[in-house]
Amino acid sequence: MTTTTETTNATATATGTATLTLAKSITAGLRRSMQDDDKVILLGEDIGKLGGVFRVTDGLQAEFGTDRVVDTPLAESGIIGMSVGLAMRGYRPVAEIQFDGFIYPGFDQIVSQVAKLHYRSRGAVRMPITIRVPFGGGIGSVEHHSESPEAYFAHTAGLRVVSCSNPQDAYDMLREAIASDDPVMFFEPKRRYWSKGEVNFEPEETLPLSRARVVSPGSDVTLVAYGPLVATAKDAVAAAADDGVSIELIDLRSIAPIDFDTVAASVRKTGRLVITHEAAQSGGIGGEIAASITERSFNWLEAAPARVTGFDTPYPPAALEEHFLPDLDRILDAVDRVLGRPNSLSDWED
Repeated sequence: MTTTTETTNATATATGTATLTLAKSITAGLRRSMQDDDKVILLGEDIGKLGGVFRVTDGLQAEFGTDRVVDTPLAESGIIGMSVGLAMRGYRPVAEIQFDGFIYPGFDQIVSQVAKLHYRSRGAVRMPITIRVPFGGGIGSVEHHSESPEAYFAHTAGLRVVSCSNPQDAYDMLREAIASDDPVMFFEPKRRYWSKGEVNFEPEETLPLSRARVVSPGSDVTLVAYGPLVATAKDAVAAAADDGVSIELIDLRSIAPIDFDTVAASVRKTGRLVITHEAAQSGGIGGEIAASITERSFNWLEAAPARVTGFDTPYPPAALEEHFLPDLDRILDAVDRVLGRPNSLSDWED
């Protein structure tokens, strides 16, 4: 099998396997999609000459030209509006929102136009738009650069909302998102951009975009995470195992629609559920999972589901973000809670 590296000639089609960062896996996915379909066009702020603030699109404008890798003005509403027009003309635009907190100027068009045009036109107009959004905290950024707005879009019918957690999924899921005729919000965990893993560029089989993955099997507690917190959840699985607790970890991957079948099957085995995400708790994805699994699997639950999330406050200054983000200790505390062990809420409950 041929092995490629991150220094492979930018014009070559990647084959075999390579060890890549999550960011470079996204680059590879974009390149492959553009090679396979000349209707794929990238647009966003500073994605061309600069290669993006995280260098995810580095080299793509030199390879494919300024007509296919378009540096846009600093106007998210314009980026989304251009994407809608391109999609109407048969293209597959991939729009980059430079940071999560910059998406709100384009929010109206995403929820009012992108999500609804296919339905409004009775299927005559397709919206094969992929909107890439670096999201979440953990990089010490300033205000508006470390937010988790995924619940806004998961609430909007007509949008697919997904998040990758590792380099292989970054490559596979992005290619599937671009090939989809549905509009896809593609949330990229920016603090995991530099994590490395092996990527198979020609996998024999890939998991459908809407399916969750059981990362590690377990029998005592089901732990659900997505995006940046999957790595933290893996640490929790290992730490709990040292204490004799078997955790089944599920990487949700798709936030809308949610693969409730996979989560419910796990909960019916373990009887206990913990959900973790960086976004605030109120109105979040964790609450939706907890409610839906309670409705579907109430008779199998041995304890109330527990959520480990960001707090219901604006995202704090960088010096305080380690206190805001769910960490190993908070996740293990929730595991203790659903197991009926002493935990941080024990005194309140007595």
